[in-house]
Amino acid sequence: MGIPSEIRDVWIQRKRNSFIIPSPAENEKNLRAKQFSQEGIRAGVKAAVVAAVVSAVPTLIAVRKIPWAKANLNHTAQALIISGASIAAYFITVDKTVLESARRNSRAQLDKTV
Repeated sequence: MGIPSEIRDVWIQRKRNSFIIPSPAENEKNLRAKQFSQEGIRAGVKAAVVAAVVSAVPTLIAVRKIPWAKANLNHTAQALIISGASIAAYFITVDKTVLESARRNSRAQLDKTV
């Protein structure tokens, strides 16, 4: 899976030996993009942990107390309920955080030019 190592090495060498020099603005833009994505990942992990706990408690209680849930929700179903909630929380939070950071950055760039 992924890129074979031989192709990857050739690609990296070609990129290093390039005669095109990136501008400082490109370096700043890449740094900001990396910072925004890291910020989004941190917020997404926090939201996923909270969602996992919040969805695990009622799911596990329901499986022990409600007869229908006890009969129909096996361990796989319980895991899918909990992981589905945490995955959704992760991706929604990352998306919102990255978009908010981009919006904030574009406003700062607009204010800088004006």
